[in-house]
Amino acid sequence: MKISHWLLTGSLLLLSACASTPPTNFYVLEPFVKPPASATGTEKQRLIGVGPISIPALIERQKIVTRKADNSVEIAEFHQWASPLKENITQVLTRDLALLMPDDVVRSYPWGAFGSVDYRIIVDVVRFDTHPGHSANLEAGWAIMNEKNHQILTHSHSKIEQPLSDTSYTGTVNALSALLGEFSRELSLALAKIK
Repeated sequence: MKISHWLLTGSLLLLSACASTPPTNFYVLEPFVKPPASATGTEKQRLIGVGPISIPALIERQKIVTRKADNSVEIAEFHQWASPLKENITQVLTRDLALLMPDDVVRSYPWGAFGSVDYRIIVDVVRFDTHPGHSANLEAGWAIMNEKNHQILTHSHSKIEQPLSDTSYTGTVNALSALLGEFSRELSLALAKIK
């Protein structure tokens, strides 16, 4: 009788502990640019590939990482990415560039199923995080390569920082999406100079 009493008590305690655990929230990055007013449609369509993209090991995890003032980081237990972050970044850059460059065809890496591309954008993300209440930060080295002869046509290093007053995780994700939109604009300007 005592054993069944303890089992019942233990089961009730476990159930109450599970009931008090907060739900996990999942987030995705979204395109954050508006398409230009109209496309010219006069030039030959270029095929542009986005990727591969590398990201720091610190943020290559399901849980969202934010920076704190004392150089420590906070890894959110109940606020997580709905898909692998590297893939989500690649998808958003591809969609942003497609909106910014409607005369071109933009594809995500790997694009093998669709054939080859004319140009490839390679991105090495150094920093992609937020310091809630202070700033959202994106820092990345990038290069545009002629895929036919593997020649680097142009390369640079982008560092984008924007104020971040919204300390919620929704605000954090929106800020990171906006950074990718700004980064896409920089890439589209570089691509526009390549004929």
